[in-house]
Amino acid sequence: METYDALLASITPAPGQDRRTIFDPATGEAVGDAPVHSVEDLQRAVDAAAAAQPAWAALGHDARSAALMKAADAVERSAEELAQLLSREQGKPLNGPNARFEVGACAAWLRATAATPLDPETVVDDGETHAELHYRPIGVVGAIGPWNWPMMITVWQIAPALRMGNAVVVKPSEYTPLSVLALAAIINEELPEGLLSVVSGGRDVGEALASHDAIGKVMFTGSTATGKAIIRSSADTVKRLTLELGGNDAGIVLPDSDPKAIAEGLFWGAFINTGQTCAALKRLYVHESQYEAVCSELAAVAAAMPMGNGLDENNVLGPLQNRQQYDIVARLVDAARDSGARILLGGNPDADQPGNFYPTTLVADIDNDNPLVAEEQFGPALPIIKYSTVDEAVAKANALDVGLGASVWSSDLTAAREVASRIQAGTVWINKHGAVDPRVPFGGAKQSGYGLEFGAEGLKALGVPQVING
Repeated sequence: METYDALLASITPAPGQDRRTIFDPATGEAVGDAPVHSVEDLQRAVDAAAAAQPAWAALGHDARSAALMKAADAVERSAEELAQLLSREQGKPLNGPNARFEVGACAAWLRATAATPLDPETVVDDGETHAELHYRPIGVVGAIGPWNWPMMITVWQIAPALRMGNAVVVKPSEYTPLSVLALAAIINEELPEGLLSVVSGGRDVGEALASHDAIGKVMFTGSTATGKAIIRSSADTVKRLTLELGGNDAGIVLPDSDPKAIAEGLFWGAFINTGQTCAALKRLYVHESQYEAVCSELAAVAAAMPMGNGLDENNVLGPLQNRQQYDIVARLVDAARDSGARILLGGNPDADQPGNFYPTTLVADIDNDNPLVAEEQFGPALPIIKYSTVDEAVAKANALDVGLGASVWSSDLTAAREVASRIQAGTVWINKHGAVDPRVPFGGAKQSGYGLEFGAEGLKALGVPQVING
């Protein structure tokens, strides 16, 4: 694509097609029109995918990986246009770990997925038995994505599916369809026709995808409630599932930490993408000996981070993507204030400001059972809870029915790793939070979902295991 306008024109609905206008969450201005696809459109996409998949699978890993490498090049050629569209539609700023970062991650994940080795595994070879474990394509994979990282998470889903020889039908969030449509249009420059489709529909399309008898696997990132509905919808066709569901990640600051040294890491762990990240730090437990120092240092860092329209190069925090999420954050912060918690920073949105801007908010002296702690806020509000013993902190961290990620902050790596081993979460980071890597498996515990993404384990999850014995 040569320009932003050309990129947008490439995904504009055809005359006569149902459409819906998407609005900028920072300004309320129209970004563009997205097609409103139907269940019939989904069926056509699935039929095309099923027709294209066998030839794609027959190419083998090397040829498919080469195509993904070319797709990464195509994404990079249109990186600035994609970032501009993402910023306008999702709200995240161009700079910081935001829109340009997300588009760059799309290219990086395509390349890493293409480069990850996955050879047949000899499981027994004792002179009498020779057994090898292979992974064969599933067929057609359905991918249902969220609105918080719409481009990056779509690539997390489609890259390993394509690498393993599958075709993919994507159903994006109704809040951010333009970003996914544009990304797919660019990737499709390097793929056979029909192999990758985006069906931009409503809940009826998502439900039909999850129950479709020609779709062998569904990948979903989103709420636990929707994940449970997908499990039910997939049961009759015994679909394979990878579910990355809601989290309410805990962070534990141990008594030997340096509050000033960890403050910026804590901030970005909690407030990346203005807090709209499944594996963001959402409740922070700090030992009583360092509580006030951590609160003070974190507030100083947070106060210096500019929030505003994402197209302003100076901003690193943006609006909440939709008003529904804004209302959730406002309700939880108001409940915390009404309970007597101390508002260190923020909590005072400007009613006259256009857009879905909620200020960066830190809340101290709050009970562990307060709704702001017990519920996933998914926005720019962090509760900071005081603890007396490490056993108490671990018990509180493990008390909820979710376990996507967690973190431990300490100057003593041995002590941090020991505490990390006691936390019930799919990933526990040390002295950082939410740092995903395409080489490192990622998945949730408890009601944060199941199945692994990334690396060789993520590739295996997009294949059917087959043992050849003899």
